[in-house]
Amino acid sequence: MVTPRPRLQVCIGFDSQEIEAFDVARSSLLRHASEPVAFQGLVQSDLRRRGLYTRTFARREGRLWDPISEAPMSTEFAITRFLTPMLFGGGWVLFCDCDFLFRADVAELFSLVDDRYALMCVQHDHRPEENVKMDGQVQTRYRRKNWSSLMLWNCDHPGNERLTPELVNGLPGRDLHRFCWLEDREIGALPGAWNWLEGISDPAVDPKAVHFTRGGPWHEGFEDVRYADEWRSELRSVVDAERSLCQTT
Repeated sequence: MVTPRPRLQVCIGFDSQEIEAFDVARSSLLRHASEPVAFQGLVQSDLRRRGLYTRTFARREGRLWDPISEAPMSTEFAITRFLTPMLFGGGWVLFCDCDFLFRADVAELFSLVDDRYALMCVQHDHRPEENVKMDGQVQTRYRRKNWSSLMLWNCDHPGNERLTPELVNGLPGRDLHRFCWLEDREIGALPGAWNWLEGISDPAVDPKAVHFTRGGPWHEGFEDVRYADEWRSELRSVVDAERSLCQTT
């Protein structure tokens, strides 16, 4: 008997410098989900062991540097996110950065999928003026900025067959982040509430997923941004759950 594939498949980027952020993103997503979620963390070291990610990197002044792009990488999953459709057997998969706080049921997001598209995302018009963002990272500018921070991937769409490990490991990041392997008509739009950029998006919108793209409550100088209290409350729930588990084992 073949086990049916879960409808909700989710992958969140993991960065060893942002473990608390990853835990909150995962916890808040799962806590609000009304259906079972097949979940994976996108861990670069695991992808390297599996031979999927072979891209070289360097460090400059303690920061990750991508020689192919000749540009900094703000996270360990800056490029690996584009391997997401290769990690799942089919269906639709949600990828998001680790600096998210989910405030709504992800099943609602999956209800918006449209099989005409290879990929769906919030199509921001984000043109940052600042040169530095979270934790002193360089604020890079490129076409379709922040579109790739939350993506619904249609793993069965022929458009994504053009995206191979060779492309992911060989193209400049700016080309991958603008979805160079897809035609414009293959990219669908999602409501802005699902990737609400703190300090950038319309403050009148009630976010379903808050993206702390400038810097989150765990970064110095961003402790009091909007929804920081909700983020800290979620973190306390994670810590309490781990403490309870330790006490029962």
